[in-house]
Amino acid sequence: MSNESLSINGVTIKPGTRTTLELPAGKLYTHTPVTIPVHVVMGKKSGPRLFISAAIHGDEINGVEIIRRLLRLPALKKLQGTIIALPIINVHGFINHSRYLPDRRDLNRSFPGSDKGSLAGRIANLFMQEIVSKSTHGIDIHTAAIHRDNLPQIRANLDDNETEKLARAFNVPVIISSNLRDGSLREAAAEYGIPMLLYEAGEALRFDEISIRAGVQGILNVMRELEMLPASRSKSKKISDPVVARSSSWVRSPESGILRAMVPLGGRVKKDTLLGVVADPFGETESQITTPYSGIIIGRTNLPLVNEGDAIYHIARFEDISAIETKVDEFQEEYSPDMMLSTHSESPIT
Repeated sequence: MSNESLSINGVTIKPGTRTTLELPAGKLYTHTPVTIPVHVVMGKKSGPRLFISAAIHGDEINGVEIIRRLLRLPALKKLQGTIIALPIINVHGFINHSRYLPDRRDLNRSFPGSDKGSLAGRIANLFMQEIVSKSTHGIDIHTAAIHRDNLPQIRANLDDNETEKLARAFNVPVIISSNLRDGSLREAAAEYGIPMLLYEAGEALRFDEISIRAGVQGILNVMRELEMLPASRSKSKKISDPVVARSSSWVRSPESGILRAMVPLGGRVKKDTLLGVVADPFGETESQITTPYSGIIIGRTNLPLVNEGDAIYHIARFEDISAIETKVDEFQEEYSPDMMLSTHSESPIT
């Protein structure tokens, strides 16, 4: 069946075309307009409309590179349906290397927004009206906050069968069954009945090659699950089925000082495992940090200077620790730098 034209912000996109357009997002003090770039790839044949967004938090830039690489892939010539790609939602924060908008509001706590609200509310409302309402599925790309790192993971509402199917298809080792947060894009999309995944990987203000490559491949996997692309002919290794975490929580520093972290991202830990030591600059006092339960490290701080109560390690709990350890090992082997021509290469994605 032939695809139907799509209109975004008054621009009509026709089947079999690619179009770049701009969404108005206010003005700077200088009266210079700020716009959100949108790239639409529309196949000739009908199919799902998938929006892919990044940098809702302006310092989370991995997704910008993921979307850039995705849009360059020859596989999109066989696209059925439509991709609506937005690599930089929070343009203000992106310019200023900041997570937030100029008024310090978190855009991902401002949905569905209002056309008469704060700047965050107006951008959220614009995004909902021009993008989400015209989509059937969504993927939002995030990283950890500044000075933190996340193991590649999918967060999704697994109570919805369609969302769970797509979460498993993405093919990263860890899925976090995550409740919808008030004001988040995921919550607002759910109100529209749109299945949506949140991909978390890497660190703010840094490109992480493993996270980027896994993100591009994961999106392609989802598109194939939605039958937007034909099945891959490649015999590339598939990571065994991901494992869903029962719960996750942060282990916090018992005091202020200098942290010596001892467990890497993705590391398996048992209850009472020593995660690190916090000491004063002279080494006269030391406090050990241990894990309260068994699990896998899915997030950690990269900053050795910590205050009392700072989040140090994010641990996901699993019934079968050995199974998830195997999956993490498979994932890291599949996307490790040793498998790449160079850290800057854009090796073919299957």
